[in-house]
Amino acid sequence: MLYWLLYEQLFPTVKAFNVFRYVTTRTMLASLTSLFCCVLLGPWLIRKLREFQIGQHIREDGPKSHQKKAGTPTMGGVLIIISIVVPTLLWADLRHLYVWIALFGLVCFGFIGFIDDYAKVAKKRNLGLTAKQKFALQMLVAAIITAVLGLMRSYNTYTTTLNVPFFKQWQPDLLWHSMMGSPYTYALAFLPFYLFFVFVVVGSSNAVNVTDGLDGLAIGLMVISAGALTVLAFISGNRELAYYLLLVRNARTAELAIFCGSMTGACLGFLWWNSHPAQVFMGDVGSLSLGGAMGVVAVLIKQEILLIFIAGMFVIELMSVILQVGSYKLRKKRIFKMAPIHHHFEALGWQESKIIARFWIIGLVLALFALTTLKLR
Repeated sequence: MLYWLLYEQLFPTVKAFNVFRYVTTRTMLASLTSLFCCVLLGPWLIRKLREFQIGQHIREDGPKSHQKKAGTPTMGGVLIIISIVVPTLLWADLRHLYVWIALFGLVCFGFIGFIDDYAKVAKKRNLGLTAKQKFALQMLVAAIITAVLGLMRSYNTYTTTLNVPFFKQWQPDLLWHSMMGSPYTYALAFLPFYLFFVFVVVGSSNAVNVTDGLDGLAIGLMVISAGALTVLAFISGNRELAYYLLLVRNARTAELAIFCGSMTGACLGFLWWNSHPAQVFMGDVGSLSLGGAMGVVAVLIKQEILLIFIAGMFVIELMSVILQVGSYKLRKKRIFKMAPIHHHFEALGWQESKIIARFWIIGLVLALFALTTLKLR
């Protein structure tokens, strides 16, 4: 909106407004807008959540030290979503469909999380949607986005090939081209891409969700991941940089830098209220939306594989849960004292603040390594 007003409408009259033409300027402004939205609206939201008695219910089998957090306002992810959506609408060029796809993913995954959080509040227990219900809704959102990307690929505005780190020429295509000729099998041709999309986006969403167990842990790691995605989105949309780094270049992804910048600013602003000791929790409405948006952006800018490093700590947290559950079902033995892995270190006697700081450091190192791989080809 402001992009349309300040650049397209007022620039012919006020030449200084040419600065709003640049993605870098608008990304910076979007980040600051989202940051101030979160910081300024935080007290109001916390007060309202307390008035409606929307408090966190702590899992019975969790660390005993967490019982004192019971009743802390939750569903603060609503503030995060608002602080991402509003600046994106203000500063992005809304004629780019990629921006709307990212917003759609953010809001839809956030809505799933909202239903889950509301069910927990209504039941007054740490039990919301079942795993099957949550997964089914996530797959539905993934199917809708896949269908849109399939249509975009038909018009050559999206590619289903992958960027593979450390390889210059190898860019596998996630389509069954042999089935593209018949109208009856055309949808089936996108099955590998759909399954991969579900794996990336749903996995990313749930990875952030399981990481959200300590004050500021998940949101701090999201600041790092969203910041890395902001850089990658800008590079992928820049002709010279994409060509130099041998990336799949798509000029339409440049506007995603504004969405990612808004996500970075919103996460940083929410950290102001969520840092230890937390005054508000993001809830599933925040963790599922942020994780889902992170996965969608990675697919749009063709950095799905690199997301493993960008969101490295989220991957480690999710894998710790998978390994713990798998080991117990197969061997009746646990690998960790408690899963996710941050609870394992709590059980070892580490202080919560120390776990958070060290996980942030690891996350930052992995994200920097991800950006380094762009040149290592």
